[in-house]
Amino acid sequence: MPRPYIPRYIAGKPPAAYFKPAGVPLSVLEEVVLTLDEFEALRLADFEGMYQEQAATQMNVSRPTFGRILDTARRKVAEALVSGRALRIEGGPVAQPPPVPPVPPVPPGPGRGGWRGGRRGRGWRGGRRGF
Repeated sequence: MPRPYIPRYIAGKPPAAYFKPAGVPLSVLEEVVLTLDEFEALRLADFEGMYQEQAATQMNVSRPTFGRILDTARRKVAEALVSGRALRIEGGPVAQPPPVPPVPPVPPGPGRGGWRGGRRGRGWRGGRRGF
């Protein structure tokens, strides 16, 4: 039995699910299916200009896996463009990333920049080192 896919994080679904050559009815065209994780890999690497390591971390996959996803996505887009086929974007092992809990603000205290304005607290003599 093959190993199950770990869900890959995506920012959201694309605004359009189909791309096709102009002037040709969709019913006559062959389709190339681009999965949502492949679309996200294209968006991060080519549109956002991220390095593969950063993009892989954002998608919750390893860097080599991200490279394979990106290679497959570029091949499918090239096939659709060169062959004049419709490109359908759907499916794949994807999930939305879990929400990041907000960090509560830290109230000012006696530490750096706190009650007495930071370094002007105890032991600070306006630039002199003598105590």
